[in-house]
Amino acid sequence: MGKKMLTIWITLCIVLIVFHIPAKAAPSNPEKERLLLYQGMEAVTGIPWPYLAAVDQYERNLRRLNKDRPEEKGLIAIHILPHRWSGPFNPDPDDRVPASIRFFGGMGRDADGDGKADPENDMDVLYSFARYLAEFGRTRDDIRIGLWKYYRHPVAVDIITHMARIYETMGKLDLKENHFPIPLHYNYTYRSTWGDRRGWGGLRIHEGTDIFADYGTPVLSTCYGYVELMGWNRYGGWRIGIRDLYNNYHYYGHLNGFNKEIKQGDVVKPGTVLGYVGSSGYGPPGTAGKFPPHLHFGLYTFNGSTTYSVDPYPRLRAWERETRKQLKKQQNQKHKARTGWLPVPTQAVPR
Repeated sequence: MGKKMLTIWITLCIVLIVFHIPAKAAPSNPEKERLLLYQGMEAVTGIPWPYLAAVDQYERNLRRLNKDRPEEKGLIAIHILPHRWSGPFNPDPDDRVPASIRFFGGMGRDADGDGKADPENDMDVLYSFARYLAEFGRTRDDIRIGLWKYYRHPVAVDIITHMARIYETMGKLDLKENHFPIPLHYNYTYRSTWGDRRGWGGLRIHEGTDIFADYGTPVLSTCYGYVELMGWNRYGGWRIGIRDLYNNYHYYGHLNGFNKEIKQGDVVKPGTVLGYVGSSGYGPPGTAGKFPPHLHFGLYTFNGSTTYSVDPYPRLRAWERETRKQLKKQQNQKHKARTGWLPVPTQAVPR
């Protein structure tokens, strides 16, 4: 075992032993154990862990969105194709020998010291990808170049970079919380309108759900996300676009204005005020009043090659229920802090 490989193995062993991560056992806390692996690889390769987390999550999303991809088996979802793992000119696409893989220019490396470069081994896969990125450098721009060389798609590069920014800001992986885009104590109404016919600007379908509310009603972030876009669109008026951790782009249109503390490039949490309900759009900048005030909420997904609109209505219903439960939990916690006991749920009296 070479000196460099020995250093890698010792570093990873320290991470595994100190934090008691069993190599083969089913993970009891996947987010925690993934984070430790990412941080261990950062120590070895110098690639900041948020980028490794972002690549892994991006690949996990692709597995979910594309049925032709193999199912995720371990902690790490990164899928390196055989010709990339073993080398483009390697006559054996299933090669596991580190020396021959290096000879044929493959990405596969042995990180755990077992003498095999195994594409099914979490540490081998993560180290191999981190090492690939490190060949281009370790700054943000260097990593973006490496991502471009690997994925060859600008949207993929942006998504991974923005996801890394979310992880960097929040400092953790468990970021699954969502929030309904309108405060529940405000008056609002909505129904499924995705796919309805629209005529302004040419015949088209409605790519979202309209949530009708009064002018000035706060519009809230539905997710942990990165603010990719803010400004005017002739259809959506004043709008803001936020990228989440699941390859989704959340679109908030027809706003009356933005939260002045929010700017493009910021990371937001679920429930953050983004702007306010209005009736802007259907014309040049400043056009408003051509329809009743409402929030147009759209959801767009990137599957690795194409971005497409999905019906947000089912998720809005789920987020509405989730937000109501969260509010109820917060109220109970406040009640307990004030009185020392939780309120007893009201039950119907038998008749």
